[in-house]
Amino acid sequence: MRKTIPMFILSMALLGGCQSTIPKNALVLSKESLQTKQLQTRRYDTTDETKVLSAVAGVLQDMGFNLNESEAELGVLTASKRRSAVNAGQQALAVVAALFGTNTPTDKEQVMQASVVTYPFGKETAVRVTFQRVVWNTNNEVTTAEALQDPEMYQGFFEKLSKSIFLEAHQI
Repeated sequence: MRKTIPMFILSMALLGGCQSTIPKNALVLSKESLQTKQLQTRRYDTTDETKVLSAVAGVLQDMGFNLNESEAELGVLTASKRRSAVNAGQQALAVVAALFGTNTPTDKEQVMQASVVTYPFGKETAVRVTFQRVVWNTNNEVTTAEALQDPEMYQGFFEKLSKSIFLEAHQI
């Protein structure tokens, strides 16, 4: 016990000396991150987050997603869908490589994920959605893990969500 206390104190002193300072602009958002946030966020003229989250769930299901988790009190919802990632170009190259005796793995399947957060914004409710995908190849290795930034995907989601919220608000 006598040896462990001094060793602990020495360890803590050494670790304290390794501390670095945070760069001045570490928390400053870049222009690109602000544009991405604008692409991913919309505000709706309602304070009923539960109804908005319900509309979000319906839209995602209409888009083929399966709901994974939903926490209405926190305004969080996650969903995913599994799809083929087979690419004809990769398949053709794999066939050519096989002719030369080389086994070339090709993309096999992908999982697309959607994460949604709702939060009050004055007399409105803000909705932020992000889409990501992970692709596995025929060797079950991850070949791609990326955030999706396609503006059309986000615009399509928010158009459907706007219609759903409008229909629900007017009980149509």
